[in-house]
Amino acid sequence: MEKQITKVCMLAGKIMLESSAETYRVEDTMNRIARAYGRENSQSYVTPTGINFSTDQAEPANMMRIEKRTTDLNKIAEVNSVSRRIAAGELTIDEALRALRVLEKQEFLYSNTVMVAIAAIASGCFTIMFGGIWADFLPSLVAGGIGFIGFLWFDKLVEIRFISEFVASFVIGLIAIVFVQTGLGVELDKIIIGAVMPLVPGLHITNAVRDLLAGHLLAGLSKGVEALLTAIAIGAGIAVVLSFV
Repeated sequence: MEKQITKVCMLAGKIMLESSAETYRVEDTMNRIARAYGRENSQSYVTPTGINFSTDQAEPANMMRIEKRTTDLNKIAEVNSVSRRIAAGELTIDEALRALRVLEKQEFLYSNTVMVAIAAIASGCFTIMFGGIWADFLPSLVAGGIGFIGFLWFDKLVEIRFISEFVASFVIGLIAIVFVQTGLGVELDKIIIGAVMPLVPGLHITNAVRDLLAGHLLAGLSKGVEALLTAIAIGAGIAVVLSFV
């Protein structure tokens, strides 16, 4: 019984943490699931790269390392749904474990093609929103889309995400310069700003602030540093391109 409860709680935490959920939300979900199965004194400690969980203060702790994280808000919502069903007494331990294992294997809700299309359209819209002109909409759309393709492709080749973001911003800057120099684009800065917006770590910044406000100082600071490094990687990629102009 204890092992099954631990498996359910840690699997739920693993899925949420790999999907970029806030650490306080992960801990709260794990504790609520354990409480629903009669473990009132469960202990959970979560960092962005690991989970420690015990069903009771006197029980040995179980640890799980999180090696790769991405952004999948749909999975976070699905785990919350399973958690609420557990709390309502609608799922047994075995049923909950099966539901979470199915969810763990679930692919992204959107394909790479859809994500690239969304990133491209968003890039063009951001350019207009930041004061660009309509003549720069298409250059920003193309630069943002191709840059995001580069990000997805390079992210599969290397495990260091910051390198992928650097390469993507470098490609965006290069395409933006080509558009301007050929007369197809007008304002270089507006094109670049709009095209890099899909790469900006907005979710990480939000999670860092929410974790800090919830008292999770270690997780909040680490996510804040991660967001800062991402911003530096994006800026460095653009700076390298502009240095050759």
